Amino acid sequence: MTTLASRTLQAVLIDMDGTLVDTEDFWWEAESTLLAELGHPIGVEEREIVVGGPMSRVVDHLLRVSGAPLTPAELGHAINDRFVELIGQGVPVRPGAKALLVDLAAQGVPAALVSASHRRIIDQVLKTLGAHFFGFTVAGDEVERTKPHPDPYLLAAARLGADPARCVVIEDAPTGVLAGQAAGCHVLAVPSVAAIEAGPRTTVRTTLEGVDTALLQGLLVGELDLT
Repeated sequence: MTTLASRTLQAVLIDMDGTLVDTEDFWWEAESTLLAELGHPIGVEEREIVVGGPMSRVVDHLLRVSGAPLTPAELGHAINDRFVELIGQGVPVRPGAKALLVDLAAQGVPAALVSASHRRIIDQVLKTLGAHFFGFTVAGDEVERTKPHPDPYLLAAARLGADPARCVVIEDAPTGVLAGQAAGCHVLAVPSVAAIEAGPRTTVRTTLEGVDTALLQGLLVGELDLT
């Protein structure tokens, strides 16, 4: 029988772009303007396909649909460079995000930042979010397989000494939701661009406003089988 103690929340593993900070517009601007400048514009319908990364998948798709005369490495570096320029003056924090981070810290629940973005971008965004809120951060260029594979979330849970089944992953994109599910975590999805459906071990909310430690603990308790 599953017990309440076995469902105590041990850690919260949180995506960055579109989840904690409102950067998806910046990513799309970087991608679409670069290709337009090269004379290979893409339609807005591609945005929902590329949201959530990882960069390797985004670049491969953009090159395929645009026909731009660049290598994947060249386009990837160019997109990252443009993105860093765009966020240079700071990034807007998503509603409810800072309050959640403050509450997790106050309640002593460890949090990890788990992103498909590269390290230099995470470090830039942390200037806005506050690096002190996170016990550990995972960047997309620091793991062999990033989202939608479970590896980044499994690594974060292990580094925090947590059982994935007692972690909640917070994500905004389908790619990240798949990664959290595959890692065996409960997922709280707050969609930013692409739609996400609720399902087993996956809860969907429209915003992080009102999300706190107690609510996240409740997600795990709600899975209890007390028969």
